[in-house]
This record gives sequence, C-alpha cells and structure tokens, in this order.
Amino acid sequence: MNILLVYPLYPGSFWSFIHVLKFISKKAAVPPLGLITVSAMLPSTWKKKLVDMNVSALRTSDIEWADYVFISAMYIQKDSVDNVIHECKKQHTKIVAGGPLFTQEYENYPQVDHFILNEGEITLPRFLHDLHAGHPQKVYKTDEYADITNTPVPDYHLLSRKDYAYMNIQVSRGCPYACEFCEITTLLGHKVRLKQTEQILNELEKIYALNWRGAVLIVDDNFIGNKKVIKNSLLPAMIDWMLAHKYPFVFNTETSINLADDEELMSLMVKAGFNSTFVGIETPDENSLHECNKVQNINRDLLQSVIKIQRSGIQVSGGFIVGFDSDTPGIFQRQIDFIQKSGIVSAMVGLLNAPKNTLLYKRLQEENRLTTDATGNNTDFSMNFIPRMDQMELMEGYKSIIQNIYATKPYYKRIRQMLMNYKRFNYGKPRINLSILVAFFKSVYIIGFLNRGRSEYWKLLIWTLFHRPGSMIDAITYSVYGYHYQMVYGLRSKKTA
Repeated sequence: MNILLVYPLYPGSFWSFIHVLKFISKKAAVPPLGLITVSAMLPSTWKKKLVDMNVSALRTSDIEWADYVFISAMYIQKDSVDNVIHECKKQHTKIVAGGPLFTQEYENYPQVDHFILNEGEITLPRFLHDLHAGHPQKVYKTDEYADITNTPVPDYHLLSRKDYAYMNIQVSRGCPYACEFCEITTLLGHKVRLKQTEQILNELEKIYALNWRGAVLIVDDNFIGNKKVIKNSLLPAMIDWMLAHKYPFVFNTETSINLADDEELMSLMVKAGFNSTFVGIETPDENSLHECNKVQNINRDLLQSVIKIQRSGIQVSGGFIVGFDSDTPGIFQRQIDFIQKSGIVSAMVGLLNAPKNTLLYKRLQEENRLTTDATGNNTDFSMNFIPRMDQMELMEGYKSIIQNIYATKPYYKRIRQMLMNYKRFNYGKPRINLSILVAFFKSVYIIGFLNRGRSEYWKLLIWTLFHRPGSMIDAITYSVYGYHYQMVYGLRSKKTA
C-alpha cells in the first residue's frame, strides 16, 4: 500500500507563532505527532509519505500516488480539512480520518471512507485487520483507553525536521482534574496513563540520533498529573540522559499550578532541562474558579505560585479566560493587573467558549444558551453561547485587556518583570548558533528599526545587558513573541509591521 499522511493547514493564532517563524527561518512550530505515531503503527512494508501542509503544499500527484490518504486534525483546522477532502474526492482516493475533530464530529463528514476514532492504539488495529480481510467498516470507535506502554516510537524520519521550531514527544495522556470548559477528560479520561521511562528515553535517543538539537515540546495536557512516577522514575532518568548527552534539548510542557507546591519536583524538572511551562490560570476571581471547577487553583495565592515557579528556573506562560457567568465588569482590570504583576509574558487571554462534549457545553445546552460551534481559535474574538454579562460590555472589556497587556509599553514592562522573577539554571555554555544570530539581526531590523515601538525594544536590550546579561536570548525571544501577539490580536497592521 501507498499511504499519504496529511496534516491540514493551521491558521494564524496565538499558538501558531506564524509571525515568529520568519525570524528563525522555520515553517511550522511543531510536527504532527499524532500522524507520525499512526504511521509507526502501520505495516512496515507499506510505503508512507507525510505532507504537513504547514510546511509544504499538498500536490495532486501526492494524492494520485496514494491508495489511502490518512488525515488528522483539530477543530481550528476545519477549513483546510474541507479542502483536503475535496481534493481527495476529485482524485477518487479513499480517505481515513481520525484525531480530535473527527472523533467529535465524524457524522458531519459523510465523504470520508473510514473513521479511526478515539485512541488509535485500539481502533487502528481493528481497521487494519478488517482491511486485510477485505471488509473494512465505516466507523471504528471505542470507550476504552489505550495502554500507551505499547505505543511505538513515532516515525520522526518522515519529518522535514529543519522546517520545525520544536520536536515533540508525549509522556502521558489524561488529566486528574475536571474543569468544566475542558474536553481533555472526555477524550482521554481522568486516569493519567504514562509511557514507561524506557520508552521516553528511547524516543529522546531517536530524536537525538536524527541530529535534532534544541527545543522539545512535551505535549501532555498535565505533565505532573502523576507526580509519583514523574518524580521517582522519569525525571531522574532524564537527568542522567541529559547529562550523558551534554544537554542537547530544552523542554517545554504544560502543568497545573500546584507545581508550585513541590520544590523538589520543580528542581528535578529544571535539572532535567525544563525551562518553560504553560499553566491554565484562567482567572484571579475565586467565584469564577469555583464555577468552572478549577479546584487546583482555588484557595491559593495564584500570583505567588507563579513567581515561585519562575524563581525555580521555569518560565511560565499562562491561559486566561473572561466570560464566566460569575464575572463582573471589574474582572477586566483584575486580569490586567494580575498578568502585569506576574511577569507572564505569553498570556493567552480568550473569551470563554464551550467545546462539544464538555461539561460546560452540556450545561449551556440545557440552558438553551448555545449559539454556534466553537471555532477552536483562542484569539478570534468569538463566543459560541449567550453570556450572562452584556455581550457588548464583555467584548469591549476583553479588547481592553488585550490592548493593555500587548500594547508596546506594558508588554516590554512585563518582559522585565519576568526576567527579574526568573532564576535561570546554568546548563553549561549557551549554544549561539547561526539561526540565533540570524533571528537577532532580523529582530534588530524589523523590531528595532521598522517598528513604531522600537524605543522600548532598545530600552529592553540595554536594561537586560546591565541587569540580566545571561538572559539576552530570552529578551530577544520575547520581543519577537510580542511582534507575533500584536499581529494575531490585530494590534498591528500588516502595513506598519
């Protein structure tokens, strides 16, 4: 068989980093980890080709070559998915679809020949068995959760690695919490399932052998969901591996805020090469935290928790939400103040939305407040339900948050606050490679000379040189991020950019 694996186009959004990539001469932020994992589950005798449409165009000849096109996508990629399906149908090539979008909405895609839903470790072998027997079914789904200790090493060799800013791996699936607006537990369950430590080291070794050096994203929804195994087994082994390989990687992941409660865990993560984590903070309002069942954030000083993580040697990016039923007009300034004081430079602020199959979606459906489907894009100023607050007031308040945290002066002030909070761990001599130098000179030209806020850029570099000289790369990096955030939130016109 000839199998074409297609990852649809990802539109510009907070996490696409589309405006950052041109500074570092990359085409996409992260590879399609799900697809290359599926590839590794297919028979080794099959010929496989990957087209990540964020890196290269999907050609008609690619589709003609394939016996089957395998496609996986998230909701935000929906428009590109429609185009891919249309092209496959024109060439009469059969389509096999899976991933979050199709698991939730497969009934909306009658053109697709076969659906491999939920977790592929369970449903894909059933499809392959039936395909070999000559009678494949339309839909393969399951209520079971996979044993990911049997998940193979992804086919990293299919990637055009030079085109990505990160490589990525998965350590665990599932989350012990049940936030009302989150679909993770619906898709992957409450029980945290981990790969074996040997599996993770094997994947790191594979990436290392392919000559990757630099950033590796651990894509878990909560890396510390099972602290016992992470602390006692995985992190000590990762530390040994990183020391033996002279720290070739820097890790980024996602954790819950209670990471701040465990100094030993933070220390182990830093020694293993972690320098950044995304934390879902959502709101400084206790009533709204109770409303959305964000129990891990309740009854704590969120600001001090963030600062503790930063001082341990881990930078914090954060998710924030407005539009909860409990929100009052005062929430907008409270969000601004919290974000500025925390030094969370990458603050993803979004209007509350209700994805399908979440507890929030079910509640709003019962209250007859749903209006449309969620777009999956955190930065497109949309909601899919009727809020309690006046919608115009909510929208204006949301826009005021964005303006007040991503306007040039407050943004650069926040970078300085982060650099003051952040205690960098010394992993040895920093690698200053050609791509970093090119990115620096591009930032000087685009941000330092063409940008209307260029004076703040130069003030930051001078301040960093005198007060945090070891963090100069961080200062430049966040300057470039600021350029991206202003673009995706519409604070900078393409003409002036």
